[in-house]
Formats: sequence, structure tokens, C-alpha cells
Amino acid sequence: MTTPQTPSATVDLRSIAPHDRHSLVFTTFKALPPGAALELINDHNPLPLRGQFDSGLYGAFSWTALENGPEQWRVEIVKPADSKPVHGVDSCCGACGG
Repeated sequence: MTTPQTPSATVDLRSIAPHDRHSLVFTTFKALPPGAALELINDHNPLPLRGQFDSGLYGAFSWTALENGPEQWRVEIVKPADSKPVHGVDSCCGACGG
């Protein structure tokens, strides 16, 4: 398990329209520099989002639960320091909504 670090970005999804949530998280994550962390705050378990990370980013992240409900879920998503672009410069597989 990774040690939680100070996030480079925090995304609080509780006030974001449900259809915009996942794309916002992926856009924010992609903009992080290698080694940086994103703290995600949600009003439900982000398990479907985790599935999208697993299928679209091929292990190019670490996911640590910081708080597990019942009212709020917090997750730290870290981009490894040695990460390289996942989708290339000019293309995207579409799996992450990016």
C-alpha cells in the first residue's frame, strides 16, 4: 500500500453532475505530473471508476482508499514517478473518456 501524500489536485465530485464525473477525474489525472497525487471525494463508493482506471490505464496508477463511507468516500490516486503517457500524443483508446 502506498503512503498517502499531499495531493497535487483534489476533485470533489459531490456537486458535479453524474454524467460529468468520470471525465473530470480522468482529465485531472492525465494533467498531473509524474509522481503527483489526486484526492477524489465522492458521495458513493467509486468502484465503477476504479474499473475504468483498471481497464483504461493498465496499471499506470496506484489507488488507495482513505475513507470508506457511509457518507463520504475519499481515494488517493497516484501517478507513478516513472509513468509515461498512456494514450500517446495524438490518440486515445476512449476507455477513460478522455
